[in-house]
Amino acid sequence: MAAQQRFARLRHPWQSSHALLAIPVLLILVITVVDIRSPPDVHLGPALVIAPAITASFAGPRLTALIGLLALAAQAIIGVFHGGLTTTNHIVQLITLAVLSVLAVFLSAVRERRSRQLAQVRSVAEAAQHVLLWPLPDRIGPLQVASLYLAAEDEAQIGGDLYAATRTEHGTRVMIGDVRGKGLPAIGEAALLLGAFREAAHQHTTLPKLADGLEHSLARYMADFEPEDEAGERFATALLLEIPDEDPITRLTSCGHPPPLLLRPGEAVTVLVHPAPPLGVGRTGPEDYTLDVFSFEPGDTLLLYTDGVIEARNPVGGFYPFTQRAAQWTDASPETLLHHIRRDLLAHAGGHLGDDAALIAIRRTNAAHPSRLHGRTVRRVQDEC
Repeated sequence: MAAQQRFARLRHPWQSSHALLAIPVLLILVITVVDIRSPPDVHLGPALVIAPAITASFAGPRLTALIGLLALAAQAIIGVFHGGLTTTNHIVQLITLAVLSVLAVFLSAVRERRSRQLAQVRSVAEAAQHVLLWPLPDRIGPLQVASLYLAAEDEAQIGGDLYAATRTEHGTRVMIGDVRGKGLPAIGEAALLLGAFREAAHQHTTLPKLADGLEHSLARYMADFEPEDEAGERFATALLLEIPDEDPITRLTSCGHPPPLLLRPGEAVTVLVHPAPPLGVGRTGPEDYTLDVFSFEPGDTLLLYTDGVIEARNPVGGFYPFTQRAAQWTDASPETLLHHIRRDLLAHAGGHLGDDAALIAIRRTNAAHPSRLHGRTVRRVQDEC
């Protein structure tokens, strides 16, 4: 990491405060030379105050004080060439420049202290965000996995979108969700759902029962912490998947969440699901959730996403053509696939998203048995609930 930072500074030298010092130093030299060669009635010395003023915007108090001293020295040289230092005009200019330089040093010290405080706050926030949204491993059982999070708010790494994965006795369970709202205000509900999933995923035998457990956890949270003016308006969509290690299928329960894409060589197909309403709207039991099953063969890739992806707009208001773009990279590895989508999505949205966006790419690498659902993309399963 240190080597990368040094390389970045070499590539962008003007980003270094020491390199930027060339600007006020050059400014002092130019003003001094021009003033000395100007007629006696032309006074450019007062402009020297610009040098410590601009230095305070990017350098610390020591460097700002150094530039202030150089400016004072330059003012003294100008005074020698224009009537001497004892003239009232030059004495006033020296005193004024000294006072303003001291003020610039003070402002630089305040800025530097606030920058350190902000850096510390950002460090703590990043640590908290990483603890909340654990990075998914590159491989889970027979699955290759990659994940991507794009936060809408500046300086945030997570917000209202969430994802998690856990190993069970016979396979892997995955959740991707989207809490109403975006950015930092939605982190509380996201943290609740993530914690509830990591615990409940090992306690419920079916996905409908797992969805019901998450519903009850969210309902208890809302009863305790939901503001009165937002009663009934806080909810979360979620997509729950169960991927067996040996059977080339995937079980899925959707709680109001966009369906995944199934990528096969040369095509991207939206998986047909039967979604229930989002979590937090008062479902009564596991029988209210549907379990869908679809074929997930070796070499296939599942692409899970939140609505921040498909609702991203370009400058003229057009939505991001997610399915068509994803179909271009069906042969790519999960990590490469998300790299392409990230670059393409940000280019479409002009470099900034209006909502948080999360994606998970999952590729099955092998299967122990032939598919039981070969030729059948999706079917609705109710007897397994």
